[in-house]
Amino acid sequence: MIDLLIKVVLAYLLGSVSGSMVVGAIRHVDIRESGSGNAGGTNAFRTQGLWFALGVVIIDVGKGALAAWGLPLFDFGLPGGQVGAPYQQLACGFAAVVGHCYPLWYGFRGGKGAATAIGALLAIEPVVIVPMLITWLVVLTITGWVGLGTMLAGLSMIPAFLLLGAPAPTVLFAILLAGFMVFTHRSNVRNMLNGSEYRFERMRIRNWIR
Repeated sequence: MIDLLIKVVLAYLLGSVSGSMVVGAIRHVDIRESGSGNAGGTNAFRTQGLWFALGVVIIDVGKGALAAWGLPLFDFGLPGGQVGAPYQQLACGFAAVVGHCYPLWYGFRGGKGAATAIGALLAIEPVVIVPMLITWLVVLTITGWVGLGTMLAGLSMIPAFLLLGAPAPTVLFAILLAGFMVFTHRSNVRNMLNGSEYRFERMRIRNWIR
């Protein structure tokens, strides 16, 4: 159990390495001072452009995958034995997402966790990303709201894991992760309700057929 706790802490610290802050340091930009103020890929794309955002996403996805895949491979040789690797993946993946959203290195002001969650899922069960991506694209093309698409994509994890016959701990992980993603997007919900949520109009299907 001590072995697992160490890995969870390391996963959180790894998740705290924010892609937008790393790329921003190279470009001498703090995107938390632009756009929505969020240190995530969407705000990076809106305020800094495609290549900046691509760098951010690669780092954020990569750290989620590394936390869920790489850290469980280590054996610190501590007494008491190890928790099974699949459970280590779940715990480390979730901890990396929390670190991304509340990064120790950047005053606990981070992103909303979607890219890091995708990275963790690539290590845990990559097939569930397919229905998540489909859900995200459908919602985005209908509404233009990235946040809504991300929340519903996160929720689609739950039936996806159930259909795959995942064990109860994995389903619980999906429920907690989906709920956490909804929580981190609560400002998007408020903005949608008051009509101020940003839309990617170019992505809406109604604009394709004009």
